[in-house]
Amino acid sequence: MADNHGGTESHVTIQRRTHYSPPWADVSIIGIAGSSGSGKSTLSHAIVRKLNLPWVVILSMDSFYNPLTPEQSKRAFDNDFDFDAPDAIDFNVLVDCLRDLKAGKRAEIPIYSFSKHQRLDNTTTIYSPHVIILEGIFALHDPRIIDLLDMRIFCEADADTCLSRRVLRDVKERGRDVDGIMKQWFRFVKPNFEKFVEPQRKVADIIVPRGIENRVAMAMVVQYIERKLIEKSTHHRAALTQLELAAASDPLSDRVVILDQSPQLRGMSTIIQDIDTSAEDFIFYFDRLACLLIEQALNNVQFREKTIATPQGYKYNGLQATGDVSAVLVLRGGAAFETALKRVVPDMRTGRILIQSNVRTGEPELHYLKLPDNIDSHESVLLIDTQMASGGAALMAVQVLVDHGVAQDKIVLACYAAGRLGVHRLAKVFPGITIVLCNMLADIEDRWVEKKYFRC
Repeated sequence: MADNHGGTESHVTIQRRTHYSPPWADVSIIGIAGSSGSGKSTLSHAIVRKLNLPWVVILSMDSFYNPLTPEQSKRAFDNDFDFDAPDAIDFNVLVDCLRDLKAGKRAEIPIYSFSKHQRLDNTTTIYSPHVIILEGIFALHDPRIIDLLDMRIFCEADADTCLSRRVLRDVKERGRDVDGIMKQWFRFVKPNFEKFVEPQRKVADIIVPRGIENRVAMAMVVQYIERKLIEKSTHHRAALTQLELAAASDPLSDRVVILDQSPQLRGMSTIIQDIDTSAEDFIFYFDRLACLLIEQALNNVQFREKTIATPQGYKYNGLQATGDVSAVLVLRGGAAFETALKRVVPDMRTGRILIQSNVRTGEPELHYLKLPDNIDSHESVLLIDTQMASGGAALMAVQVLVDHGVAQDKIVLACYAAGRLGVHRLAKVFPGITIVLCNMLADIEDRWVEKKYFRC
């Protein structure tokens, strides 16, 4: 009895240690500070263009100005409010956003309107960046932010150059007049630079004079970011390999459901897997199988009894889902289930996730994300793809849902076919999810279903 208890405890401990960290779980943050008009934004955009990667994001401190009272707003329109002092920035909200992003969570970034001198009600969502470039005059001011930064940069430029750039920017982009700009410059900007901005040079790792004209400094920053991205990629692939080794000897989870292999289902699977099957027949039978998969996946949904009175005066006793049900399609394979989804649940809300494997390294990469609103409150979320081999893309897709507040036990992954290794790996990391399959195929199976369904 003692031996069995010890074995169970050891198994639980091992299971708890099994963890998946996506590439954005420890995002690298680069802070770029400097005087107004010193070229911070220009340098940031030049770095992003040089890298040409979708997961390098610029976060401007201009978004984090404090909301203004009616009196302060009036002073702002009269060019009599100091926007260049640290008190104008909501550092608490900024630090919270950076900490969330550093931890791999979603962050809601405020939107500030310079024409209205007010923070807007809507926000911009940032999720899954690998590198964040934080740019603003006080990017190196708050010690809490400095502790989160991986690289600290200070931009320098001649005062006359800074003033001319500020005039051009504020007139063109913010609807300001030259007299008001000059008034603010000499009353607020210049004194605050000497008092608050210039001292940030002392904590900078790199001081960049002449902005984007300084090609040596830009090359250093780009090389640093590229090295960080390579390190993240190497660590991510090593973690996936480790998960593979950990899951290889485990029995299949009891939350893995394989459709009953009836003669009808085996017949349709044979037609689908026959290389000589025409495209029309393939689509017809796959849609039928997809309907069966979705119906099985919906068994995870909780229902309550409901009585409806018909127009003829009769009463019908039926069942109603206790909450909303939505589906997230993993592109492009998941799009093959759209016809079946409309047949089974015509009004189901759907989202999209595009995860593609890097052609050079084989590492899964998140390229696009659009989830249904309030997905964290849904009763059940179907995650749909045609095939799962190693499980790398499925791991990332489930992690995305978990990061957006969806509980594991509400997630149902529906796949036409999956490799045993990928299923083991996914169930090991996320033991609470349900996996519904039609077939178990080889771990190295090519993604042939979507190619044949979409004829390309």
